[in-house]
Parts: sequence; structure tokens; C-alpha cells
Amino acid sequence: MENIRTKSVTAVADRSPQPLFALTSRSVTSDKFWRWGDDNMLPAVLSLMSRRSTTHRRIINDKADYIAGKGFSCDESQRQLAAAVRCINGRGESLRTLLHRLAFDKMLMGNAFMEVVTDRAHGFVALYHQDASRCRVARDSQHVLLHHDWAAFRPDEAVRLPLYPAFEEQADGSLRSVVHYKDYEPMFSHYGVPKYIAGMGVSAIAYKTDCWNISRLDNSFQLSGVMMLDATAQSDAEAERIVRTAERRFAGNPGQVMFVLREGSEADNSRFIPIESRNEGDWSSLHDQATSDIVIAHSWFRSLSGLDYSSGFSSERILHEYEVALNTVILAEQQELMEPVRAILRDVAGIDPSSLEIINRPPTRSKPIYMKVWEARKADGLDYDPDDERQQAFLSEITKYNVTKIG
Repeated sequence: MENIRTKSVTAVADRSPQPLFALTSRSVTSDKFWRWGDDNMLPAVLSLMSRRSTTHRRIINDKADYIAGKGFSCDESQRQLAAAVRCINGRGESLRTLLHRLAFDKMLMGNAFMEVVTDRAHGFVALYHQDASRCRVARDSQHVLLHHDWAAFRPDEAVRLPLYPAFEEQADGSLRSVVHYKDYEPMFSHYGVPKYIAGMGVSAIAYKTDCWNISRLDNSFQLSGVMMLDATAQSDAEAERIVRTAERRFAGNPGQVMFVLREGSEADNSRFIPIESRNEGDWSSLHDQATSDIVIAHSWFRSLSGLDYSSGFSSERILHEYEVALNTVILAEQQELMEPVRAILRDVAGIDPSSLEIINRPPTRSKPIYMKVWEARKADGLDYDPDDERQQAFLSEITKYNVTKIG
């Protein structure tokens, strides 16, 4: 039996992926607001998770894009309404830009905040998106507090605005209010909960399996194991130095490499004892299952998330799933986000929003837009008449806008 020194140093190379929800920010408690999460930092956790899980982030991006549509159409003779569609605030942002940012926050955090600015005469109205991670509901549940860093909250640095429909005059003379959108969840009254809440665990799995694959590439697929080093050390400090030097040069990833330093002899018996692992298939299956569960948690569709393109591009399936998503998810979210906007335009600015419609277009078309109507009818096996003037139009002319009236 080999004699291992009592002063030997054993080192394990710990290169496990960075925890998905690890945050360095400290939490601050206060009686001025309702905490968002146990430590008031749930928005930071949700944001961090979306930046580290690829499928999760793709779905959030796609849902926000589909909900925002391709813009708005309205009666151009209503100049105030048309101007509001093109520029809804002093930053020069369009109504579509505002809707997209609100949709993104709501898909990511289950909450979104929109600031409303006007004057006493209601001579104008401006709508601004406020980053949901900067907002908290005040203790009176009638106001919203805006702060740039909730990990270091100071009441004198916060901006306090009333919840719509209440308005309060500010130092610059303007009247301001905030609309709070939130996804309903039982037992949660001050903040909404994102619809994918049940998928947070599988998002972490997908992130860690990605990290594992990256670490395998970084290590050139080398095996993990135990490295026995023959060396003579005069002290524990020197033994520690030898092991740490070897660890930096040879530890690698993934998994663990354990270094054992033992009393040297005339013959160098240093050797590496590999620990073989044949669980690649298990990891791959785990990643695929986690990805599927993420899509389910989001109430979304695989083809709209770009997950099935490798097996072939099926425009018919994409169009079918888009129609289902449009009628089950997209239109409902558009309705919820646009209701307050319509009410504000009508009640605050005196603008008739009845002609305001969101332009929804599918991500692909089953037929080229340069086909004529009669050609498309022929391709679908329907009755067609090449001499009919109405069927002489190109598809691009009749499908220029696929508008959906909300409200």
C-alpha cells in the first residue's frame, strides 16, 4: 500500500456553473413599499434568468414582438390620433415602441408600468414606459415608487406617483399618473406573477446543461479523475502551492479533478486515474425535456420559438400555430395592454380611439405575395375565374395589412 504523507494536500477543482439565481445585491427593507419577492429583488432574479436561459429568453422576445404587432393603423383624418401613433411622448417614441416595451416587461415579470403625463387643461397627453424593475407599489397601495437601485433604497431619492386614474401635480407643473399592469395570481395582491412561474426550475436546468456543454468544449472533452502527484514538500504551505499550481494547469472541466500529493520517491509514480462517465445521453435528454417544459410553462408553441427548424421548415404548421397563438394569447394580451391606452386617449386628451387598430401579420405566408387571387384559389382547389376583375388583384394588395381591432 502506498504511503501518503499525513501533510498531503487534496484539492478538488470546483468549476460548477454559476448559480442561475445568484445575486450579489443586498436587499433593503422599508415600510414605504410592498416588497416584490421575499427580499424585494425578484425582478432582478427574473431578469437574470432571462439573460441566461436561451429558450426562455427567445420565447419572451417572440411573445413581446407578436403582441406589439407590426404597428398601428387608424383614420388618418384624425390628426391628433395619427400624431399620437407616430409619436406618443417627448422622447419621440412611437405607440408601437411603447406597446412592445410594456409587453416585454409583462411577459418577463408579470408586471408592467406606464407613466401618463398631461397638464391641468389636458392640452396634451404623453405616455412613457417605466422599467418595471425600478417600480414598487407604495404601502398605501395608491402610489408607485420609482427608484434607480432597490438594493440601496433611499426614500429621498424615490419618485412617488399616483396610480391611474388619480393624477398629482409635480414640481414642473405637469400632472402625472402610473398605470400598473399585472398578471393575476391567487394570494398575490400587490404584484402580478409571470405566467411561466412553474417553469423557473426547468429554465435553470436548461441553463446548467448549456454550461456543462460549454465546459466540455473548454476542456476538449478530457476525462475527470484523480491525479496522484509524487513530490516532496517541506511544509503544508509548500504542498498547498504545488497542488494549486497543478490545479490551475491541469484541472480542466467539466466535473472534478482531485489532486493528491504524496511523499516522493526515487521513481516518479505520478499518474492520472480517470473516472469515466457515460451520461451524455442522459444530459441531452434532460436538456430536451427542460426545453419542452419551458415552452409549456409559457403557454407558447414550439414552431413559433424556432425549436423545430432543424427538422424541416413547415410554413403550414407555423401558420396554424400562429393562428392558435393569435386567438389564445396574442389578442388577449393586446386587449389588456391597449384598454388603458384607449381610455387615456379618450378621457384625458379627448381623442376618439375607435379607429385605432393593431396590425398583426403571421411570421410566414403559405403563398407568395406576387400570386394573383385566381391563382391562389386554383392552388387551393377552389373555383376560380381568371377573367374576374376582382380575382386579378395580387395577394400583396389584399393582404397589405392584417389588422386586428382591439376594444
